[in-house]
Amino acid sequence: MPDKLNLAVLISGGGSNLQALIDACAAPDFPARIQLVISNRPDAYGIERAKIANIDTKIIDHNKYTKRIEFEKRVQNALSNYPIDLICLAGFMRILTADFINHWPKKIINTHPALLPKFGGKGMYGEHVHRAVLEAGETESGASIHYVIPEVDQGPVISQAKVPVLAADTINTLSTRVIEQEHKLYPEAVKKIASERRP
Repeated sequence: MPDKLNLAVLISGGGSNLQALIDACAAPDFPARIQLVISNRPDAYGIERAKIANIDTKIIDHNKYTKRIEFEKRVQNALSNYPIDLICLAGFMRILTADFINHWPKKIINTHPALLPKFGGKGMYGEHVHRAVLEAGETESGASIHYVIPEVDQGPVISQAKVPVLAADTINTLSTRVIEQEHKLYPEAVKKIASERRP
């Protein structure tokens, strides 16, 4: 497939959503390939997942930079060595500056463990989201894939998947069901973007 999307995946941790993308890209008819995986944490297991799949990796430790702009400059330099069409944030625990985001208009996507616009914004990630959902007494939650804009979690939603919130749910049980949906949703969102961009 000559017109596959070239992906860069940015991670900070275990990389389970990265693995979902790796698995999807392994199918010959999947319309994307991962060119590069970047982690801002040297100990991120997702780097090992990428190496196992023979994908180029780059570790750019944000702790080595006193300013976000310096860290992001290194990320931009790494990306510039590849023909990247789409950046996938997959458990990337850094808020990107407007300068970085505006350099990649409608070319950065992210996953969020709730049904945006509900339970989004700064400080709303991971278990914080699931706790808020449970405390609010919601009857359903889910996952969202959205375009990244300078306003956190406010970009256009590409796709969503719902899960019921059960009476006996804990943060862990709810998180497990939402992550299962994220793993399905992320490749589907990439596929959708590829189909929209295909001439």
